[in-house]
Amino acid sequence: MKKIWIVKMVLFASAALIVLTAVFMWLWNWLVPEIFNGPFLSFWQAGGLLLLTRILFRGFSGMKDGKHRKWNEWKDKCDKMSPEEREKIRTLWKKRCGGMDCSDEKEVNKTL
Repeated sequence: MKKIWIVKMVLFASAALIVLTAVFMWLWNWLVPEIFNGPFLSFWQAGGLLLLTRILFRGFSGMKDGKHRKWNEWKDKCDKMSPEEREKIRTLWKKRCGGMDCSDEKEVNKTL
């Protein structure tokens, strides 16, 4: 039973990759040559470009590293804050994002 499930998953992943590459190739060939006078891509070039963008933008690591780890660290810091500290951070960020004076930036960094 487990072997059948593994085979199904491999087939599904392969089909999904083929469809994703075909859609990417279609979109590229539809938009890039007309907008930027760029080249047309073959199926294999589109697959290679997808792989290249994956490496450049996400690296070789999985979901455990990178942004997700940083988000979890930030969440842990927030969970350890008292309600007063959270409210202080909230008001400082509202002040910062609201286009007001950012003179309290050092205070925000100290709190974190």
